[in-house]
Amino acid sequence: MFDADRNQMRQMFFQTWRKYQQKLALEPMERLVGDIIVQHPEYHDIIEKPETSLEREYHPEQGETNPFLHMGMHIAIAEQLGSDRPAGFRDMYQALQMHFQDSHTAEHHIMECLGECLWQAQRQGFAPDELKYLDCLRQLLQKTGK
Repeated sequence: MFDADRNQMRQMFFQTWRKYQQKLALEPMERLVGDIIVQHPEYHDIIEKPETSLEREYHPEQGETNPFLHMGMHIAIAEQLGSDRPAGFRDMYQALQMHFQDSHTAEHHIMECLGECLWQAQRQGFAPDELKYLDCLRQLLQKTGK
C-alpha cells in the first residue's frame, strides 16, 4: 500500500469508503481501511469529497492534521501488529492497549513514536531504525507505569 504515490493512496481511501458505505464486498486491506475510517468520523466529510480533498495540502505548522497520514499510520500499526515487526512490537502494543484500556488510544500514543522514527529516517536518508522505534515504545511503557 505504501508504494503508492499520495494521490493513489488517497484514491484508495475514497474508493474503499464508497464500497464500505454501499456494503460491497471488500478485500482484506479495504476492510482494514474501512474500519479505520469508521473510527474517525471527524474525517468523513474529507473522505466523502474527493474533488476537494485529493490535492489538498495539510500544514502541521498551522495546526492542521493530515487525515490521510493519520489513518495511514493506523494502517501501518495494524500491519506491524499482524507481522510482529519489529520483533516485540505485538507485546508492547498489547501492554499499551491494556494500560489505556482502548486500542485506538494506544495507537495514538504509538503514533508519536512511529512519527518520530519515520521523520528521523526521512531526515537522515536511511531506513527507519527499528531499535530506536522499539526503544521509544519501551519509554512510553515506562511512562505509563507498565
